[in-house]
Amino acid sequence: MFDKLTRPLRDLRISVTDRCNFRCRYCMPRESFEKDHPFLPHAELLTFEEITRLAKIFHTLGVRKIRLTGGEPLLRKDVEVLVEMLASALPGVDLALTTNGSLLAGKAQTLKDAGLHRITISLDALDNEIFRDIIDVNFSVEDILASIRAAEEAGFSPIKINMVVKRGVNEGEILPMARHFRGTGHILRFIEFMDVGSTNRWESGDVVPAKDIIAAIQREFPLEPLEPNYHGEVANRWRYRDGQGEIGLIASVTQPFCGDCTRIRLSAVGELFTCLFAGEGHDLRGLLRQGAGDAGVEAFIQNLWRRRKDRYSELRQEKSASRQDKVEMSYIGG
Repeated sequence: MFDKLTRPLRDLRISVTDRCNFRCRYCMPRESFEKDHPFLPHAELLTFEEITRLAKIFHTLGVRKIRLTGGEPLLRKDVEVLVEMLASALPGVDLALTTNGSLLAGKAQTLKDAGLHRITISLDALDNEIFRDIIDVNFSVEDILASIRAAEEAGFSPIKINMVVKRGVNEGEILPMARHFRGTGHILRFIEFMDVGSTNRWESGDVVPAKDIIAAIQREFPLEPLEPNYHGEVANRWRYRDGQGEIGLIASVTQPFCGDCTRIRLSAVGELFTCLFAGEGHDLRGLLRQGAGDAGVEAFIQNLWRRRKDRYSELRQEKSASRQDKVEMSYIGG
């Protein structure tokens, strides 16, 4: 099944909650997500049974990778039960989860035992002052590092570490992060600051281009490019020439990869989004709760994907992207 630009459907990202215990300035800035922010009531969230049913339908349409996101997915009560349900129903599917790491230390082994294959942990700085300024809550770097160790002890390997880089905030942490994770077997991925949503006050001048990040690391650690692991991989891969591991660069702003995008996103309330930068979703929960059969749901998804022609990042680079409001990252995951 292909979209208008002949891109196949391969990856499904499922947000299990819109809530998060961090207030990262590039995602959920406190001024827009204060304590009176109207987060979704539990009754509106897709149930684990609904999520599993939809995942099975997506699998029949070509999905081979599923990633659980949020918000912070570990805030969803009993999320390990969902992992077990998905792993049991779809044994051939690559099942992953992205987390801020704050609750992972006590959950890593349970998630692994439930059938989770891979885990990605966000960490934007090693300096505690910089880290706390970014996440805007009182949490320490050591707590996140402890969660990384717990994930490693549970058998997750390699673990991916995501660092969003913003000029004037944490570009000075690029080399410390590279030094720390070099040789550990983990894969550090640098992400250009993106204009996801409408609340993070994105400006193009705040972006540290991927080429500058590579240049900074190259001055201390010689690197060489690697081939992608698979068609549509979003990270450009590089390895240390002395064999001490690899890093990744996700350059949605300066090196758009829309042409290879195989992702679709499902929000916590069952809205489908065909692009991370979309302005509106398409209601699947309504179909489910109105009694639609699997064939009807499948036809809905097929029709939506076959009409898909999103390429926002390319249009942004061409300076022809619309300035319309976009859905927040915390609503559909990264």
